[in-house]
Amino acid sequence: MPYPEGLLVGDEQLVVHKHPHWKTLLLPVLALFLIVGLGSYLAALVAGSSWQSYGWIGLAVLGTIGLWWLTVVPLLRWRTTHFVLTTRRVLVREGILSRSGIDIPINRINTVQFRHSLIGRILGFGTLIIESAAEEPLELDDIPQVERIHSLLYFEVNPGPVAG
Repeated sequence: MPYPEGLLVGDEQLVVHKHPHWKTLLLPVLALFLIVGLGSYLAALVAGSSWQSYGWIGLAVLGTIGLWWLTVVPLLRWRTTHFVLTTRRVLVREGILSRSGIDIPINRINTVQFRHSLIGRILGFGTLIIESAAEEPLELDDIPQVERIHSLLYFEVNPGPVAG
């Protein structure tokens, strides 16, 4: 889902819009498989007992709670976290029910750095560090294609002469 262009101001243009890297969804997917597999196994164990219907209801309730907190909530958190770079600012938006965000004007950014581990290099994610004029550095973890984002952000902060 692209960032809503209606939220941009004046002649501001969208440069890049990203969600956190897909690796943040690995544990929720693993939890989904584990809960479904374990629930199926336990449901088969309960089958045929005198309290079968109560056991199935209990497993359904526990499974639903587990799926909600370990799979659905992290998926929604991933989906509602946005890193946006425009020609005028860097925006970070987070939150499911209550939202929080930060905007850093491009002209207030002093330094742009990135950092990634060996696994980050292999999978294509890292940490983007933005130092602005008035605040301590902002570290954004799990940014996909962090080197490309770093280059784009650096170009927006320090636009070079346009070749004609």
